[in-house]
Amino acid sequence: MSTYTGRKVALIGGGSVRAPLVVYGVNEVSEALGAGEMVLYDPDADRLQIMVALGQAIVTEFGGSLQVRGATSLEEAIEGSHFVLSSIRVGGIAGRASDELAAIDKGYSGQETTGPAGIAMALRTVPIAIAQARLVERLSPDAWLVNFTNPAGLVTQAVSTHTRARIVGICDTPTELFHNIAHALGAGSDELECDYVGLNHLGWVRSVRWRGEEVIDRLLGDNALLRKLYLAPLFDFKMIRTLRLIPTEYLFFYYERQRALTNQRAQGSSRGTEIEKLNHALVGALKSHLGKGDGHGAVQAYAAYLNQRSGSYMKLEAEAGSAFDEGMSLQVDPFRVSSGYHRIAMDVMSALTGAKPAKIVVNTLNQGAMPSLPDEDVVEIASDISRDSIIPCPTQALPDAVQGLVRSVKAYERAAIEAALSGDWLTARKAMLIHPAIGEWTPSEDLLQGLFGHCGDDGDNPCQGPVHWHVARP
Repeated sequence: MSTYTGRKVALIGGGSVRAPLVVYGVNEVSEALGAGEMVLYDPDADRLQIMVALGQAIVTEFGGSLQVRGATSLEEAIEGSHFVLSSIRVGGIAGRASDELAAIDKGYSGQETTGPAGIAMALRTVPIAIAQARLVERLSPDAWLVNFTNPAGLVTQAVSTHTRARIVGICDTPTELFHNIAHALGAGSDELECDYVGLNHLGWVRSVRWRGEEVIDRLLGDNALLRKLYLAPLFDFKMIRTLRLIPTEYLFFYYERQRALTNQRAQGSSRGTEIEKLNHALVGALKSHLGKGDGHGAVQAYAAYLNQRSGSYMKLEAEAGSAFDEGMSLQVDPFRVSSGYHRIAMDVMSALTGAKPAKIVVNTLNQGAMPSLPDEDVVEIASDISRDSIIPCPTQALPDAVQGLVRSVKAYERAAIEAALSGDWLTARKAMLIHPAIGEWTPSEDLLQGLFGHCGDDGDNPCQGPVHWHVARP
């Protein structure tokens, strides 16, 4: 059993725009983690250098003793680490944009974790995530692999099934909804207990207790309160009241698929396309500030980027809005906000060291906690986390209104993982057939060709040998 006397935290995908915010989080709880060093790795050496320099500037800006450096190899980053954080995007942000635009072109909403673009991301990511997890298994067998990589639930499922790495998947979507519920009610987050059930990017709140009193009827009956739960107008409140469930925002891509597609087509863009432009501008600004030794300016540019990105979240899909519209940016300190993926990551890591045990919604093996789903299924569920232990909290059966959707998505995940590892074109089409946001056989061929390019001949066996799931460039 690990004693967590070491000092090293690794981040795979250290060149991503998430990396500096995670550095901030690790620096903030470095004492609880016993962390003195954070090592970032990314195959893009130029981007890695920029994000390492920004991470160092963040430590200087906010104070702390965390040492931040880059690694020249994945093995160097992983070996001897006590936590390995994974935040990779195979194909980069350009790949996300390409996938989303291909889905929109074929008549489906474009979103990186659901629908056709989500399948493409899974097919490309699963083999690499498993290979990296096997390195963790070999080089740091006692380490916890903390997975941010999307689609987070599916990737966590694949790694859990095919390796012995100790993995937990994290996502800030549930806790963000809990925070919004508390804000709407005027309650402190620690005063509320939300009963959450589902999968990653497919979850619902079915009960809200405020100081022990059930208040969900108060929420459901008040449009003004419901309006405060989302940054954009996503759902018809009559639907929420009919379900008697409060959906997380990603259910928009199941419950309002045509509306999402219509708005994306009206804007002529996708979220990934806009993030690509924001990232390009950010990297240019960071190069300018860091090149002049202006660490403070780089941190401020990064904070402005985070506020612009967060303030425009879901606006394109729900309203045909744009991240570049005037007044879209938030006006908050993005580092010290009470929610966000860096917050949940640090809470999970602090709990796993034993420094601060907590109940947190994470992606972990079901182990009988959610009735009607197999023990080995990865579910998103409140779990008691303490030193080297994650125990999912038993919950009631899934409501009838969502049970079929959850089961279908789990069946899709299994098919997508099989296709990712086998490279089989027809199995990938089967995954699309099973996926509730697609659900048709004939379009799946055209979708896959749009996402990955033409494969083989047009006969019954369209691909000779396994497919390499690459990014199809426009």
